[in-house]
Amino acid sequence: MAVRPLTLAWVGRHLELGERIVRTEVLHGGITAEMRRLTIGTRDGGTRHLVLRSFVDPFYMGHAEDWLNREAGALTLLTGTGVPAPGLVAVDPTAAHCEYPSLLMTHLAGRTVLDDEGLETRVPLLARQLVAIHALRPTERPREYVALTTADTVVTPKGADAAAWASAIDVIRRPAPPYEGRFLHRDFQPGNVLFDVPPPRSAGARIAGVVDWAAASWGPADLDVAHCSTNLALLHGPAWGLRFAEAYEEAGGVLAAAASERLYWQVRDGLACSEEVRSVAQPWRVAGRTDLTTRAVEERLDAYVTTVMDALG
Repeated sequence: MAVRPLTLAWVGRHLELGERIVRTEVLHGGITAEMRRLTIGTRDGGTRHLVLRSFVDPFYMGHAEDWLNREAGALTLLTGTGVPAPGLVAVDPTAAHCEYPSLLMTHLAGRTVLDDEGLETRVPLLARQLVAIHALRPTERPREYVALTTADTVVTPKGADAAAWASAIDVIRRPAPPYEGRFLHRDFQPGNVLFDVPPPRSAGARIAGVVDWAAASWGPADLDVAHCSTNLALLHGPAWGLRFAEAYEEAGGVLAAAASERLYWQVRDGLACSEEVRSVAQPWRVAGRTDLTTRAVEERLDAYVTTVMDALG
């Protein structure tokens, strides 16, 4: 579906004098919003790129205003911090000017990397980047984090270890442990990190950008770590979920002191994923991980929850 006329006109009003849109391209990987890269023709005959996020799916429309305002606030906060994030160009959270609620931002070079190859190098990079995000001290805090699941909404995968899942569900029936608040990305995981992947035989990869700040929140560092751990476990196997928490501490990050508190956050995020396995797996397959069928991801989630319960429970 092409970019709609009102949206094109809105984008045009935020370009430099003499610039014009010369091409639009769908970006794959987003779950909640339609993402497009816009190629902008500049006055000197060159080009630059912007990214347009539009909430076109009625299912997510009710959240669009909140998410876009939060992302706009986060991108403004991140300007000049050293965290490689897009720059905010314009936002229309209520579709006052566009056909759909939309946000326009600068484009970051780089690409997501979801392959197993090179993972032992990328995990420490991810950990160091998350430590840097958590070190930010905004003058105005974002809203408090929102839990993504409850004990009564968990979907136990078919054939899962029933005893382990029952114990895990009991863990999140407890009140949340006390925590020292941090600035959270809230969806920090390999699908939202862009790598500048060098040619063979050159120096190692580096992180070129962190995207999708629509859920930026204030909460425990453990929750961001748990979310990335779960994603790594589903992409690459349960051991990598546990490895990420270690890498985060090796990079100088501080997690909850008590094992029972760490268990609470790790389990809470793993169980939250149980409700959306299909929507999580589909973009990964589009990105080339055709091995990650819904069933394969369910099996890895079961193995991960069991592993976490064995390691921390």
